[in-house]
Amino acid sequence: MKYQPNPNLTGPKRSSGLLAARAAMTLAATCYAVAFSASVAHAAGTIAGTDILNTAQATYDGPGGPVVIDSNTVTIKVDELLDVTVASGDPGDIAADSGATQQVTTYQVTNTGNGSEAFALTADTAKGGDDFDTSNAVIYIDTNDNGVFDVGVDTLYSPGSNDPVLAPDASVTIFILSDIPVAATDGQRAEVELLAAAVTGNGTPGTSFAGQGDGGGDAVVGSTGADGEASSFFLIQAAQVALVKSATILDQFGGNQPVPGATITYQLVATITGSGSLTNLNITDDIPADTTYTAESITLEGAGLTDSDADADAGSFDGSEIAVALGTVPGGQTRTITFQVTID
Repeated sequence: MKYQPNPNLTGPKRSSGLLAARAAMTLAATCYAVAFSASVAHAAGTIAGTDILNTAQATYDGPGGPVVIDSNTVTIKVDELLDVTVASGDPGDIAADSGATQQVTTYQVTNTGNGSEAFALTADTAKGGDDFDTSNAVIYIDTNDNGVFDVGVDTLYSPGSNDPVLAPDASVTIFILSDIPVAATDGQRAEVELLAAAVTGNGTPGTSFAGQGDGGGDAVVGSTGADGEASSFFLIQAAQVALVKSATILDQFGGNQPVPGATITYQLVATITGSGSLTNLNITDDIPADTTYTAESITLEGAGLTDSDADADAGSFDGSEIAVALGTVPGGQTRTITFQVTID
């Protein structure tokens, strides 16, 4: 049975409203092209179901003047070409953390055939050649056409139930949500592919489906095979921190003996490794028993910090511990903190 267009996705199939509908679809396709930085794909010529009419004439001079004789009219109904393109909407690798759930990849499906057509969608997360596979993949249709996945707004796709129906040149944004395995490590990539296939049929270009074309003609598989696919990629960008603490002693006699009255300078070196960044990194250190904190002695990368937590700098002292807020620190960098105490 031939799918009929969903009025939420397509305009009228025929009638005087066709020009307005096609204008709206052209605008929508243009907006999608800008959003995805891709060229607009155009439908394959004359709309399916259009009748091409042709009548020949013969003229001659008769006794009473010119005579015109019409031939019979030959009517050819334009068949539907089944074609589709799929493009990734993600500009590059999507940074992800191991163990993250419901991570989004984005795609654009465009009907490049010449008739309204329903398309079946499939997510493939088990591609060969990548480093790991995502799991629990589900597909959503961009209900409000804003190109961004909206929880509770966009429509969960159910194969065979709400296959998107697209008019010629019309596009729809599709999202795949899947989970990143905990075992994925820094620098590994995963491929997530969306496949779209014409519900009427697909296969070798030129394959014909008698009487199943839009408008009553045949449906013929076009150059794309009436199916298409595109991939997006996740890239694990993980980061870890190693914290090393050391101490130097300066006693009041110019030596380095830990006697009462000597000053201990503690140094904390935070080293961030990996290709990602650590967000909201904070370093704290309790003041040891039997020592007294030296006021305003905190430094970060050699620059002094205040003890107050009410000002703009990163340091603070609350009476029992020092704290330094480092913010977001990318992998490959270090941060060095010092502070001083006096042995009681």
